[in-house]
Amino acid sequence: MDKEVTVSGHALLGESLEQRPVTIVVKSGIITHIEDDPHPGDTWIVPAFFNAHTHLGDTIAMDANARGDLASLVTPPNGLKHRLLAAASQDDMVSGMRSSIQAMVQSGTAGCADFREGGQNGVRALNEAAGSLLPGLVIFGRDGGEQVAEGLGISSSRDVPDLERQVKGARDSGKLIAFHAGERDPDDVDAALSFRPDLIIHCTHATRLQIRQCADENIPIAVCPRSNWALGVAGSGSEPPIHDMIDLGCRVFLGTDNVMFVQPDMFAEMAFAHYVYRIPPALMIKAAIDGSELGKTSFFIREGVPARFFMMSPGQSNMRFTLDYLSTIVKRGSSASIIKKVFILES
Repeated sequence: MDKEVTVSGHALLGESLEQRPVTIVVKSGIITHIEDDPHPGDTWIVPAFFNAHTHLGDTIAMDANARGDLASLVTPPNGLKHRLLAAASQDDMVSGMRSSIQAMVQSGTAGCADFREGGQNGVRALNEAAGSLLPGLVIFGRDGGEQVAEGLGISSSRDVPDLERQVKGARDSGKLIAFHAGERDPDDVDAALSFRPDLIIHCTHATRLQIRQCADENIPIAVCPRSNWALGVAGSGSEPPIHDMIDLGCRVFLGTDNVMFVQPDMFAEMAFAHYVYRIPPALMIKAAIDGSELGKTSFFIREGVPARFFMMSPGQSNMRFTLDYLSTIVKRGSSASIIKKVFILES
């Protein structure tokens, strides 16, 4: 892709999200120059989001009339979602996942880490659904799907009888390892941590000692606040204990979890987490981007990396009156605010 793109605006640069008026030049999909610009206009240039935990296959079960506890709804192999997935046709699965991917792209998301059921066919279906829409797709397969995916996704250490064999096989093949843990209680967290995973998801009820181990061993935690509340496993601003995670030095990623219950919209996830957990806006935005490290490309804006950013126009709404545009992005941003997406695939 040889097309050159030049954009100007107030950008959030690097991992520090430094706010600067700049012109950004993109050539062949790579950010080649970032230059200060004293007259950038009122556009905001924001790194694309990375949704650090999704179950896109659940789109076909969206807003099902679900009743019951966590195990009866989403625990393999007989949870409600798994029965609905088994009954769905391949065409419906692909169509549903593509629709959710399109919704993510519309709201500024250029990548996600998806737990994909259905073995190798399930992974192939997701790749077909994504096509070229989602350049930062990372798939954690199951039931043999990990062999053709980027990683192995474990529901919980207590749900998998041959856990050691699966993890060893994935490690020997150079795959990433991710665990759900601590979603309903802390009892499966230690077992997950014993495998030194590349990602741990939820930690809704993890102890401070377990969180400290994640920090010490540099194991990122993907939190999914809206899903936790929707499934009844969270009921306060300390579940998950995000402030402990931040205070102890954990890398915190943000995800939306099951499309069955929650729309995969990172603006909505940031706003909810900010209000419920009182997380500062800069940390909230960073958590919505930082999971991109799971793939080959960081989404933070800097020279020499593939372009993964979008542009917002505050002049088209009341956002133009903001006194703190990081806070406004977190609390008031939406797909309607986005005027251009630069998610350019490498040639």
